[in-house]
Amino acid sequence: MSESQQSVVQNEVSADLLERIEATINRIRPYLRQDGGDIQLVDFQDGVVTVRMIGACAGCFMASTDISEGVQTILMEEVPEVTKVVMEAETVEGGAGFYW
Repeated sequence: MSESQQSVVQNEVSADLLERIEATINRIRPYLRQDGGDIQLVDFQDGVVTVRMIGACAGCFMASTDISEGVQTILMEEVPEVTKVVMEAETVEGGAGFYW
């Protein structure tokens, strides 16, 4: 089980569900890596998958589009329990949080 799955398991989500989410993310990952980025599962609660965009994706202006039109669509098709995908809130200096 990956480190991200272990942190999510604490939220009492079934291991099978997390494995299906992670497997789907693993199928998406090569496309993001082509552009120097990556994606990591952070959390799953109440149908909402939270992901972290890393590498070139972390600061990319297209990241929110990639999430809403790509990752979310694929995850919702492959894993019916998923109702939404959001990016983890990032914190900038000064402590103000925002979503990409």
